[in-house]
Amino acid sequence: MYPTKNDLPESIRAKVIETLNLRLADAIALQTQANWNVKGPHFIGLHKLFDEVSDAILEYIDLIAERAVQLGGVAEGTAKMAVQRAQLKPYPLDISTGKDHCEALSAALAVFGKLVRESIDTADEAGDKDSSDLYTEVSRGTDQWLWFVEAHLQADA
Repeated sequence: MYPTKNDLPESIRAKVIETLNLRLADAIALQTQANWNVKGPHFIGLHKLFDEVSDAILEYIDLIAERAVQLGGVAEGTAKMAVQRAQLKPYPLDISTGKDHCEALSAALAVFGKLVRESIDTADEAGDKDSSDLYTEVSRGTDQWLWFVEAHLQADA
């Protein structure tokens, strides 16, 4: 770890940095979920929605990575690290319908949201309220995007 004047003890920072890097890998994996292959009458609307989700996840990636560095750690945000560490299932490349893409993306968002909520508790129990708060922000945003995507699955038409 790098030296910092942050007053959190090094043991707390080390534990939180480890979790931040795990969530960073998951966020990178989530952000790279394929959406270019959606087909059908709702293509443009879904493509725009998926782009908005991707943009929001990019913001979460930045928040998470910067927090790791603020605590004296290294943000392990490479594609290789994401592939090795991410807990999300690979995005299916053999789907094309809007419904199938909404199912796949909503499943990934739900898993990510669960992992982030677990990280809220981990950071809080470690004694890092700021990282806990960061995860709470990411959790709320993820739940909102999950709601937006799931709305396409709940319609009658």
